[in-house]
Amino acid sequence: MKKLVVLISGSGTNLQSILDACASGRIHGRVAAVFSNKASAYGLTRAQQAGVPTLSLAASNFADREAFDRQLIAEIDAYAPDLVVLAGYMRILSSAFVARYHDRLLNIHPSLLPKYPGLHTHRQALENGDTEHGTSVHFVTDELDGGPVILQARVPVLAGDSEEAITGRVQQQEHVIYPQVINWFIEGRLVMRDGKAWLDGKPLPPQGCDRA
Repeated sequence: MKKLVVLISGSGTNLQSILDACASGRIHGRVAAVFSNKASAYGLTRAQQAGVPTLSLAASNFADREAFDRQLIAEIDAYAPDLVVLAGYMRILSSAFVARYHDRLLNIHPSLLPKYPGLHTHRQALENGDTEHGTSVHFVTDELDGGPVILQARVPVLAGDSEEAITGRVQQQEHVIYPQVINWFIEGRLVMRDGKAWLDGKPLPPQGCDRA
């Protein structure tokens, strides 16, 4: 069975959707380990409750980002994963880390990329008067939130919406599309080649697939 290693920094709602999808067979693989850069991340408790090994690494224990990532690579490689999944992992990755897992490193970002890379995406959508917002699953490259997009889901921005309301709406979609994309990869349907995402032997457009 194919193995996933998941990296988190927070509450782990996307991690939970992945664990549930593995348990139900919607992902034909298993989570081999969960790592966090924050010992207090509730996602570690979710993993432990599912019987998944966990580890937290504190950046303060390392001289720099590269040293932190070297240790993280060693810990990940001990599980020999087929895919590394970023699920709310809030650290910028070193070039060495990205190169190590090139073509098998996924992230989910709460915007319709290339719109709003980085932080505070829901706030930006509100401040700019957007009527539509969403989330994107993409392969990871050295460009922040700039790797090939695989699948997007769109949600409306309604009059009177708060950041919390939009967050909840977006997360509902994230919990659907992230397991779907992970399973595409596990089944060999999804690859990254020539700087593009390919699904079922065909290159995807820049915005990836679209889920209304």
